[in-house]
Amino acid sequence: MEKINVLFLCTGNSARSQMAEAFLRSYGEGNFEAFSAGVERSIINPYTRRVMEEIGFNLEGQYSKSMNEYLSTDHFEYVVTVCDDAAKNCPVFPGDGKRLHWSFDDPAVFLGTEELRLSKFREIRDLIKEKVLSWVMEQGGTTSTS
Repeated sequence: MEKINVLFLCTGNSARSQMAEAFLRSYGEGNFEAFSAGVERSIINPYTRRVMEEIGFNLEGQYSKSMNEYLSTDHFEYVVTVCDDAAKNCPVFPGDGKRLHWSFDDPAVFLGTEELRLSKFREIRDLIKEKVLSWVMEQGGTTSTS
């Protein structure tokens, strides 16, 4: 069976789309090929790496990419925007892929102490994890957690 290509898009490819990519790679059990990008390229937020490592996900090899890197070279069965800004600014991708929108708050804009900021990143991480797991199951897949 050929893998289903999925692109996760957010504003800067620094948190939400990176998390979604990592979760789909893990929970998709080889049925999906996960990618992520931003409307603009940024860097992966250090809190993103930290909260993912807390639950055993190393983002080694992942880096922030611009959506422009994928516009003409890749075909995606699904393009999933994970923030409202990306949903508004996302171009039409080549092919007949489906477009989905999963809106998550941007944890990077949350202000407060380090512990409060980490708490917000954990909250968003857990919401994204639940959504990816649910979506994989809807697609008829199985996950390593089932």
